[in-house]
This record gives sequence, structure tokens and C-alpha cells, in this order.
Amino acid sequence: MATYQLTINGKQQSVEADADTPMLWVLRDHLDLKGTKFGCGIAQCGACTIHMDGNAVRSCSIPVSAVSNAKITTIEGLSEKADHVLQKAWVEHDVPQCGYCQAGQIMNAAALLQRNNSPSMDEIETAMNGNLCRCGTYNKIKAAISTAATNL
Repeated sequence: MATYQLTINGKQQSVEADADTPMLWVLRDHLDLKGTKFGCGIAQCGACTIHMDGNAVRSCSIPVSAVSNAKITTIEGLSEKADHVLQKAWVEHDVPQCGYCQAGQIMNAAALLQRNNSPSMDEIETAMNGNLCRCGTYNKIKAAISTAATNL
């Protein structure tokens, strides 16, 4: 066990954990940030997507020891009142069905829009490829991202 000083959603946090503890479990179990979901545990589904220094990463595969100097943003830190342009577009397009993958989808889309504020549908599809939705709302997800881009 070691103590790690982390910057999570703009706040300094102190966490005691084993060096190889995945950030997913640090967020959920140590910091009580439950928005980031466990999906597959092997970085293949995207349910656990967070931002590390602005880049979308799979928190199930990033050990806490690798993030000490990074700025981490979770779905809870994307906006204080859940009014990020993507979150509004998600509601407008009635994207969620079961909702399980949505935090990871939104975090991946937010990283895309930070890099490219006017993505084409092909660019959206490429960027979102790998974030799985068991309900199959992919067309609504892409439409919501496109709408969010026009409202930036």
C-alpha cells in the first residue's frame, strides 16, 4: 500500500491503495465516484472511460501508480449541473435506454469534441468505435454528438 496524491475533477485527493489498483476501483471504491462503470475489465468496452489530461482512457486498465501527475476527469466532473453540451444533446436525442454505457460514451465524445469541435459523421464513428452499447443506440449517440458539436 502507498498513498497517492491525485487531481480528480479539479480537486486534490489523497488515496491509499496498492500500486496496481486500477483507477476504476480507486474512483468507485475509494472516492465514491460511481458514475464510471465497470464493463469488461480489459479496456475493450469503454464503460469505464475517463479523461486523463484531456485524453479519453479506459480506467479499468490504468493503475493508480500511473496517474500521480495527471489531471483526471470523470463524468461527475464534466459539468457541475449535468448541463454539458453533450449531456443536453443526449437528452434531446433520447439516447439512453439502459444507460449503463452512457457515462463512458459521453466522456469519449467529450474528448473527441475537445480535439475536433466540428467532426464529420465518419470522424464521430471512428472516434466512438470501441465504446460498446448493448442496447444499440449508436445512431442516436452519433446524432447527439453532431448536435453537441453545432452547439459548442
